[in-house]
Amino acid sequence: MRDLRGITALLFDKDGTLFDFHRSWSAWTTEVLDELADGDRDHAAALGEVIGFDRAAVQFRPGAPFIAGTLDEVCALLLPHLQGWSAGRLRDHAVARASAARMVPPVPLAPLLEGLRARGLALGVATNDAEAAARAQLAQAGIAAQFDLILGCDSGPEPKPAPDMLLHFADRLGLMPARVAMVGDSTHDLLAGRAAGMVTVAVLTGIAGRAELAPYADHVLGDVGDLPGLLG
Repeated sequence: MRDLRGITALLFDKDGTLFDFHRSWSAWTTEVLDELADGDRDHAAALGEVIGFDRAAVQFRPGAPFIAGTLDEVCALLLPHLQGWSAGRLRDHAVARASAARMVPPVPLAPLLEGLRARGLALGVATNDAEAAARAQLAQAGIAAQFDLILGCDSGPEPKPAPDMLLHFADRLGLMPARVAMVGDSTHDLLAGRAAGMVTVAVLTGIAGRAELAPYADHVLGDVGDLPGLLG
């Protein structure tokens, strides 16, 4: 287990990490599926099954493609089940709806991030969501300016679980990957962190539980609010 001594930067996943996954996305997903199904609940339920969402229970199943997959991957799963939609139109619609989604943080993020920056740490976001949607959500939460770099699945580097986004972050900021901690809520985040040679920190504000994440994490925290204590 690697500790966080000597860490110079924290790179965060977004959904399930900076924002509580269930509280942020479950109701939103219900609304969007109902829209795509033109109010047909059976069709909406079938669309939910495709992306691992239980429409009746209003919750995602563990391992749901929506959780760790990229926006394009989720749209590709839905498209064959939608009439009259092109790939481009569906993607644009998803980005627009996601950009307006109300994200719910597990803890007050502004003072947390300000405190981390006061320690001299660089901060970044690497998400498999679209960059435009991520920036909109972070701006809505009043924290976009706290990050030195915000990367989405369409920012250029290969998305997680590949390490490319993480290594791009370190390279852009002139950091050694071994002195960066990747903070995330899914095995995709942690596998990417390990492949990049970074310290890996799991949080339990996503869908995955401790048993699933612990084998890939140097540390497992309840939420990002526990980071200052881990840093010492």
